[in-house]
Amino acid sequence: MPIVKFPLAALLLLALSPCAFGQTPRQDLMEAAQREQPRLIGSLEQFCAIESDSRNTEGLAQMADLLAARLRALGGEVEILPTGEVYRMEDTPAEPGRVVKGVFRGTGTKKLLLLAHMDTVYPKGTGASQPFAVKDDKVYGLAIADDKQGLAVVLHVLAMLKAVDWRGYGEITVLFNGDEEISSPASRDIITASAQEADAVMSFEGSGASNDKLSLATAGIASVMMTVYGRAEHAGGAPQDGVNALYEMAHQVLQMRDLTDPAIGLRLNWTMAKAGVVRNMVPPLATAEADIRALRVRDYLSLEKTMQERIQFHLLPEAQVTLKFERRRPPLEATAASRALGDVAKKIYLDELGLLLNVDDEAEGGGTDAGFAGVKAKGPVIERFGLRGAGAHGSAPEYVLQSSIVPRLYLAARVIQAVSEAGGTR
Repeated sequence: MPIVKFPLAALLLLALSPCAFGQTPRQDLMEAAQREQPRLIGSLEQFCAIESDSRNTEGLAQMADLLAARLRALGGEVEILPTGEVYRMEDTPAEPGRVVKGVFRGTGTKKLLLLAHMDTVYPKGTGASQPFAVKDDKVYGLAIADDKQGLAVVLHVLAMLKAVDWRGYGEITVLFNGDEEISSPASRDIITASAQEADAVMSFEGSGASNDKLSLATAGIASVMMTVYGRAEHAGGAPQDGVNALYEMAHQVLQMRDLTDPAIGLRLNWTMAKAGVVRNMVPPLATAEADIRALRVRDYLSLEKTMQERIQFHLLPEAQVTLKFERRRPPLEATAASRALGDVAKKIYLDELGLLLNVDDEAEGGGTDAGFAGVKAKGPVIERFGLRGAGAHGSAPEYVLQSSIVPRLYLAARVIQAVSEAGGTR
């Protein structure tokens, strides 16, 4: 009888049959998750004590060494990857944080990729203002929600699977990168290539404090720097002999003001501009910057082409205009495979834990590394497997909810099992 291979999305849909999951938690995994909760809080205290903003090479190196040791202790084949080709943007540091890679080999056939990041947005010295503390249901710490919790959840999910001696996966690859907060200039290609080889990608950014969820889509982010070169002249004596870069910049901004299309989630907003040297000189130089958000890859790419075409139409023929389009992050789009796996996650949460799980297929807020994973992924890519919490990038202290630790650990472990047990043939 011939063997017919089914795509993972179809196999995951088969997993939705009534007999696929029990009505109670798998006791071994639930007990393992409960044992890991205090250990995970201990990991959070250790991680939050290390300041590791995206430009803090010392802190990032300390985090990388610590995480590599933790992955090795769990049985992984671990390496700290050398920095390869770096996508240089305006804010890219000379030495972006490196990537810790761990590979765990099982007895099955499915390959999974787990993502979290060790860099933060807080400048060195901020730690004293956000001390680690546990108060009622909230666990506070510097960058605890974004994304020290993601690192901890990945490690303790792996510890759970090891504790119950479950190795039904083929390979689990873990990537902890140190440059996510600056748009992953050194790790984006590694993430894309690793996701292309995986049957499923799970990214561990946190879920919201008030909304227990997973995300199938994230926003794409780009930035634009337009530079206009004119020619200086005395503004009162001979302005007609100058080339006013400010006039040309204003013209360029106005002729690109119609590129926003809310119906498809495409937004272009000019947000910063600068021109001139002194009041009585025709400005020889002007710059403008724009923020771009997109929900679909094709819109993200076509906008760059359109903008490059538009800048060829000048108000002042002698002005020179350049436009640098920085691809900070591509959007992650929901797919049939990710929707199928999202449905499996919802069913696990409801049938086995009695909890409701929202699975969003429309992007909101900022972009994440899941966007890079989705560029060439052959299987589902799902974001926000991390803990519930709030406060990221804000002035209020970040926190995660203790009550989310056991359910989230259990969910991630069960989704790994679901993908691994979907099978490769029928």
